[in-house]
Order: sequence, then C-alpha cells, then structure tokens
Amino acid sequence: MVLFDSIGLSLFAVSGAQKALLLGHNAEVAVLLGVDTAVGGGVLRDVLLNRVPIILQRDIYASAALVGAAIEVAGERLGWASSWRSWVALSACFLLRSLSLRYGWNLPRASKVDVTDR
Repeated sequence: MVLFDSIGLSLFAVSGAQKALLLGHNAEVAVLLGVDTAVGGGVLRDVLLNRVPIILQRDIYASAALVGAAIEVAGERLGWASSWRSWVALSACFLLRSLSLRYGWNLPRASKVDVTDR
C-alpha cells in the first residue's frame, strides 16, 4: 500500500500543479494547489479508513508533494519540454517519499519548552 500511496501522491501533486498552470494561475498558486491536491487525497483516504492522517505524523509527505509540484512549475517557467518535465517531477516526489520511508527520514519536531524555567 505504501508504494501506491507514494505513486498517488506524486501523480496528484504534479497533475494539480499542471491544472493550475493551465487555468492561468501564477507559480505560487500552482505549487500550493499541487500540494493541496496531493495531501487532500491522502487525508480523505485516511479519514474514510478511520486512521490518523499521514500529514499529521512525522513522515515526509507534504514536503515530497511540495518538491514535485515545485519542479513541475519551475520546469514550466524555465521552458522545459513537457514530455520529460512531468516525469522528472513525478520521479523526484516518488523518490523522496520512498527514500524517507525506507530510511526513516522525518522532519524535525519543535522541542517542548518548560515555561517554569523562565
């Protein structure tokens, strides 16, 4: 299931960014819509399965979607050919997500501060 989740995350991040660009939105909106599309699908799936959404855990999930969507938008702005631009973005998102799961990479957490020490 993790393999298909990574593939779905990559596909939705890149296709969401592409759709926003096709509709004439600027680069920032396209990246945000790509991330929102990818993460929203995962949250919906987890809610329907009565699980804690992956986005609320320490996994690299939204960050991988951000990388994929950003590569898609940057490639479009730089004039890269769409035939391979999307494959690069998909691969980067998929590899980042897969490697983070394989090697246990996590984003840092904020440390708890004891207010009585001040």
